[in-house]
Amino acid sequence: MHAAMTALRKDVQRSYDLLEGGRWLRLINCARAPGVQAVAVYRFGQMIASWPTTVRVFVEPLFILAQFVVRALWGIELPRSAKIGPGLYIGHFGGIIVSPRAVLGSYCSLSPAITIGMSGEGARNGVPVIGDHVYIAPGARVFGKIHIGNNVKIGANAVVYRDLPDNAIVALPGFKIVSLAGNQHAAGRDAIKDVA
Repeated sequence: MHAAMTALRKDVQRSYDLLEGGRWLRLINCARAPGVQAVAVYRFGQMIASWPTTVRVFVEPLFILAQFVVRALWGIELPRSAKIGPGLYIGHFGGIIVSPRAVLGSYCSLSPAITIGMSGEGARNGVPVIGDHVYIAPGARVFGKIHIGNNVKIGANAVVYRDLPDNAIVALPGFKIVSLAGNQHAAGRDAIKDVA
């Protein structure tokens, strides 16, 4: 099976697991979800990119149309040239822009109104490389030639323009690491206290 199809199965499974109801209801809601539709189009684009040109000439217009529909209806821009690991979760639609050169690890979560983009000049020009199990909250901006570690949580409206180590939690507009406890699922973890 093509790697893109295997990744898509993990993407859909992640959304399916987060939904409530019986099996059929969850399957229907997965199919209706803008995030699942956007990821499916992205994976489809990756899959057909490796097909022979004689086949792609007929299938490519379908991909271009589907990508346009996702961008126009749901406001989600996932260029197929971006490298995104399996298990991508997009919970809601709207204003999600990922650079064509961005790299995202496995099991990342993207929220509405976020940008993962290019910045810098000369040797500093580039896009983020994002690790596994990273959560990016609504309104966050992550840009430039930076590395985001694994198990990182980027809070709402945060602006991240420097490297982040594994397990960092960044909050508040601007740039402030408030914890190195990460995005891990540990029972009994204390809530983050106000650091302002």
